[in-house]
Amino acid sequence: MSPFGLGWPNLISIFRVTLVPLLVWLVAEGSRAASFAAAAVFVVGAVTDGLDGYIARRYDSVTRTGQWLDPLSDKLFVSSPVVALTVLDRFPLWAAVVIVVREIAVSLLRAVLGTRGRAMPASVLGKVKTGAQLLAILVYLLPDAVDAIRPAGEVVLVAAVVLTVWSGIDYAMKAMRTPRTVAS
Repeated sequence: MSPFGLGWPNLISIFRVTLVPLLVWLVAEGSRAASFAAAAVFVVGAVTDGLDGYIARRYDSVTRTGQWLDPLSDKLFVSSPVVALTVLDRFPLWAAVVIVVREIAVSLLRAVLGTRGRAMPASVLGKVKTGAQLLAILVYLLPDAVDAIRPAGEVVLVAAVVLTVWSGIDYAMKAMRTPRTVAS
């Protein structure tokens, strides 16, 4: 079934993009209730991150639109709360810079490869990186009153940043040796 001609996986990716303004607004609102609401919205979006790809593969509905829409929605969904939290001084600037720069760099790399008829699918390392980023961001979205988990969140954040750099280097290395896979 292909609602609106887009297919369920693409609609799920679009849904994740539509969560971004709500998520940023809740982060900016800053109250305890808004922080918990932001965390809940983030969890919903994080669950859809894997769901769209699973449905696309399971029901053989992988599309070119989905191949650029899913990563784009993932990057927006990760980068937007990171930037919002950083602006409010609730997320470390050094980590935000690494995460956002890597997301932009990999997006540009994929775009350049796409113009050359080459594809760069998500790697297992990239998926592990995303999981670590999502967990770290979730901890930082929670209100300051949840201080008991903050030290664990900092450990997860450092792991996420290490994986962010590692997977970025991995993508760059793979891009240099990826053969032509898509017709120009």
